[in-house]
Amino acid sequence: MDAPAAKIRLDKWLWQARFFKTRTLSAKEIGAGHVRVNGARITKPAQAVGPGDVLTFAQAARVRVVRIVELGTRRGPAPEAQALYDDLSDPVTQDSVPPAPKYEGKGRPTKRDRRKLDLNESGPLD
Repeated sequence: MDAPAAKIRLDKWLWQARFFKTRTLSAKEIGAGHVRVNGARITKPAQAVGPGDVLTFAQAARVRVVRIVELGTRRGPAPEAQALYDDLSDPVTQDSVPPAPKYEGKGRPTKRDRRKLDLNESGPLD
């Protein structure tokens, strides 16, 4: 007889792999339907996953696609957590991140500058 394949709860694996800071946060994301396992939308944190499964979920401003390589036994340091999966998502480059908007000038505009901006945007008063 074949031994059953090793499985672990999805919320626990996402927490051990350090994708979420707490197991509760990972369970909330799964419960909201924001995680897919092998292309199927999952809404139960107790969903069993194992090596070879592909997970798709949003993290910050990007979509992560990871393949589970092995199951963890604990939530260890980052290098140990990164050994649990293969990252299949596109790498983030500096060009893909939009720059933060800033004021074209020196620091925060003064009240006088703001009045000028308001007049220019609304047009001359008749």
